[in-house]
Amino acid sequence: MKRAPRIAAIQDISGFGRCSTTVVLPVLAAMGGECCPLLTACLSAHTAFPASEKATFLDLTGQMAGTAAHWAELGVTFDAIYSGFLRSAGQIGLIEDFYRQFRREGTLVLVDPVMGDHGKPYRTYTPELCGRMRDLAAQADVITPNLTEAALLLEEDYADLPRDEEGLRAWLERLSLDGRRSVVLTGVSLRPGAIGAGCFDRATGRIRFAMARQEPAQFPGTGDLFASVVLGAMLRGEPLETAAQRAAEFVQRCAAHTLALGTPVLEGVQFEPLLGELMQR
Repeated sequence: MKRAPRIAAIQDISGFGRCSTTVVLPVLAAMGGECCPLLTACLSAHTAFPASEKATFLDLTGQMAGTAAHWAELGVTFDAIYSGFLRSAGQIGLIEDFYRQFRREGTLVLVDPVMGDHGKPYRTYTPELCGRMRDLAAQADVITPNLTEAALLLEEDYADLPRDEEGLRAWLERLSLDGRRSVVLTGVSLRPGAIGAGCFDRATGRIRFAMARQEPAQFPGTGDLFASVVLGAMLRGEPLETAAQRAAEFVQRCAAHTLALGTPVLEGVQFEPLLGELMQR
């Protein structure tokens, strides 16, 4: 019997608020994957909540190399390696070590370069750390930056963000590093009322846009949800543009469902009741 695709998910975990591992694991499981978390940190709640300075934070950098060594001793192999928010340059170095240890022919490496949003880097992302994230992303098969992160990767001013299709195509080509990696650029809007992603597929060299209806709220954790659906779909053999369209539509449905329920935006989208839509039939 063929086993499920196995994914090393290098993420933090928050006890409250849907993001990172609490999104990644159930989504990939619903899509037929076996998710193996390599935790970078444990937080009491995600940092978008008020008074985030009161959140508990346990840095798990010291556990990462030991976990990887134990996995290697057990003979674990991975079909994909997926990283998200990282706390330090040291963690990026450990992930590069992880690539050398576990990356093999056919292993799909997805880097979600979680560095900022709304035109600004997160407060923990120093210029040095942004530079190291560029190094890590350069080794990926697929990256899934939002518009802020794309500007940071390209070392461009966010104020110069392209607003039309021609400009976005130019950024996608630059982000692909001359076609060496695929790119899913999230938060793209080409017309009022629609939002989604621009995609550069290194396998074909084509650029496509995956769009869905824009809902009247911005939820934390939707980038994690989007990237996880993209990865799950690609591991099932779907082309990049199909995977991105699936992700855009699923995030939209989850946002609409959550708005209808009226739960607080900061808690994230209630994706759990809709996971059945992602299962392969």
